[in-house]
Amino acid sequence: MTESAGTGRDAEAVSRFVESFAAQLVEAGMARMPARVFAALLSSDEGSMTSAELGEQLQISPAAVSGAVRYLAQTHMVSREREPGSRRERYRVHGNQWYEALTNREAVIKRWEGALREGVTSLGAGTPAGRRMAETLAFFEFIEGELVEMMERWRVHREKTFGPQ
Repeated sequence: MTESAGTGRDAEAVSRFVESFAAQLVEAGMARMPARVFAALLSSDEGSMTSAELGEQLQISPAAVSGAVRYLAQTHMVSREREPGSRRERYRVHGNQWYEALTNREAVIKRWEGALREGVTSLGAGTPAGRRMAETLAFFEFIEGELVEMMERWRVHREKTFGPQ
């Protein structure tokens, strides 16, 4: 099949893109199956697919889809939605998924900062390990401040570029 049903797109080209982009995500540290599912959702015109649609497109089992979607939902990369009048779920990627994923990392960074402060205290600020821990803490505090400012600049840029959301 060379054309996606009703879209006029070359299904083979779409598949190549999905696998290529997924490989880039894997190289950056994402697990392979969530990367493939995310790339498939991102490349779909609707931005959403059912488990069966994902399984068919990617030639993977329902269990593989389920595990991938669980990971992607936990990292705020996709959301789950019920189809009206059905028990089936659709998995959706939103235009602002990167924003959401990064914004939700702030809570993780805060927890790391707390653990690192504890580490500095436990190891002793004057020890080599304590200084290393303090530098790591300072790095995450810096990143957190920059992230907040950067996300605000992104909101303004996004609205200028794509209009109000």
